[in-house]
Amino acid sequence: MEELRKKQLEEEDLGVAPGEKIIKLQPSSLQNPELQRLKQVLVIWINTTLKREHIIVQSLEEDLFDGLVLHHLLERLSDAKLTVEEIAVTRTAQILKLTVVLEAVNQKLGIQDEASCKWSVKLIQAKNLLATLHLLVAMVKRFQPELELPSDLAVEVVTLEVTKTGIITEKGVEYITEPSASEADTENNLKEEDPIDELLKMEPQKVETVKKAILHFVNKNMEPLGLQVTEIDQQFADGVILLLLIGQVEGYFIPLYSFSLSPTSSSEMLQNVTLALDLLNSQGVQVRNVDPRDITSQDVAATLKILYALFKKHKRK
Repeated sequence: MEELRKKQLEEEDLGVAPGEKIIKLQPSSLQNPELQRLKQVLVIWINTTLKREHIIVQSLEEDLFDGLVLHHLLERLSDAKLTVEEIAVTRTAQILKLTVVLEAVNQKLGIQDEASCKWSVKLIQAKNLLATLHLLVAMVKRFQPELELPSDLAVEVVTLEVTKTGIITEKGVEYITEPSASEADTENNLKEEDPIDELLKMEPQKVETVKKAILHFVNKNMEPLGLQVTEIDQQFADGVILLLLIGQVEGYFIPLYSFSLSPTSSSEMLQNVTLALDLLNSQGVQVRNVDPRDITSQDVAATLKILYALFKKHKRK
């Protein structure tokens, strides 16, 4: 009797019913830098999309399981209008809400066979990160395909199955995002010269003219904050002014807790710049061939590429 009770408790802890299979991330995969980057990109994308609703997501595991965020995200991204209660407090209410929301999501995604989905009401409500990531990646692909996600992301997973004799586990690898572009496409992309790379090959006078135009654009937007930029390469190296500039031109406030306002180490500077590039990506501002380390190392060309991308998007405003 004691053994039976112990087995039931183990099944409840794992969230697996008898005869059911469930796939979870291996704990070691949580340390994968690309997985962490994917989570960060998705959090920024959700918060940017839902800024008018004043909804802020900090954890994909903890903030999506009750259906509230998914409900508003779907309505913001599509023409769907769902008749569900705003806040579902009890587990039963959450399951009911998630059922309606996911049915609508699957319909918008064009999914015919829900059994083939890598997410479900039970998995999302149980805070299964793998299922949540699959769902969000599918929504990005459908509603905002220009958003750049880490490609070809493979993670270690474990499949759990409860049988009459006990719990069977099987390790494996699963892809969350699609493989990167083909080698031919990559080569074609490399052949396309970046406008800034082309600019820097021109006469110094033309280069200075463009620099002045970009600097004027930057300072015009930084003036309300009482800030002025005179050195393009140096003053953007720690990511602070870059983040403030993005917030100004894109029209939203970046919470101060999300970055280092006075970075003192290279790692803090790198985190700031990485966040800035992720924010640009979430707004559809594509910056090619720029690594965060290029900015922190005061690479003029890389810094100009970012500023030019912002300038190009917002100069008419």
